Amino acid sequence: MSKRKRFRELINAPGMVYAPGAYDALSARIIEAQGFDVVVAGGYAAVGVLLGQPDTGQSNVRDYADHYGRICAAVNVPVYVDGDTGFGGVNNVRQMVRAFEDAGVAGLFIGDQVFPNRCGYMEGKQLVPAEEMLSKLKAALDARRDPDLYIVARTDALAVEGLDRTIERAQLYKDIGVDMAKVIGADRLDDFGRILSEVPGPQMANMSNANPKGMPTPAEFEAAGAAMMTFPSAALFAAVGEVTRAMASLKRDSNLDAARPGFCALQDYYELVGLERQNAAEQDYLAAARAVIEKRRR
Repeated sequence: MSKRKRFRELINAPGMVYAPGAYDALSARIIEAQGFDVVVAGGYAAVGVLLGQPDTGQSNVRDYADHYGRICAAVNVPVYVDGDTGFGGVNNVRQMVRAFEDAGVAGLFIGDQVFPNRCGYMEGKQLVPAEEMLSKLKAALDARRDPDLYIVARTDALAVEGLDRTIERAQLYKDIGVDMAKVIGADRLDDFGRILSEVPGPQMANMSNANPKGMPTPAEFEAAGAAMMTFPSAALFAAVGEVTRAMASLKRDSNLDAARPGFCALQDYYELVGLERQNAAEQDYLAAARAVIEKRRR
């Protein structure tokens, strides 16, 4: 089964899928190694690791496609990614879908903010007219070559226009034919329940470290009917915290003794990155080459 078919199967299966966010290929491997069935890769983490900057829309489609391609190549599970606002008009959206499809993503979402967009939990968001968003979504659907590529319309309208208008937008987005119309910021169970009842199709919940407000627990979202819970920045914040502690220890003590208990073991790291498998493959290829030479000599 392809990763895209698997992603669709997971979304539609009973229960809720837990989908942590990777910030690079190595963190994606860690997520997969811990037994998760889906990896998320978002713009918040991508801009942080690629540029060392906050997510205010300053990256581009090629940077994202290359970044996502490395993540997809590192794991054997589906990867669901951030398509920003489509990086321009309808022709840019078509180019983005083709580039992300080539990168190997299982699914992507496109948001309805103006460009440059902001992280959904930052202030100052503005929305494009619904008509403009619908035209982008139609372009994305037309550009899709693999019908199993999962296309999601994300709306940030809740913080800007309120719940009623948000539901209207989500309903329109579903009408155009996307696989899911996802509402960002629906962090109250009452709001989430109403969206589930009034917007056709499954819904994702989002447990972001960028959200300054309290949220229901994952178990509460699962009980409410969420198909998937994403944790887009958990690995990023964990990595920043641990690296900061290690470097502070080194600066303060001129050694890493205080930080070393948080380090992974050398053998665990080599297992994660596949050193033994790589060395074995090299020996297999060398043996095949020698066999060809010996056959010629006989």
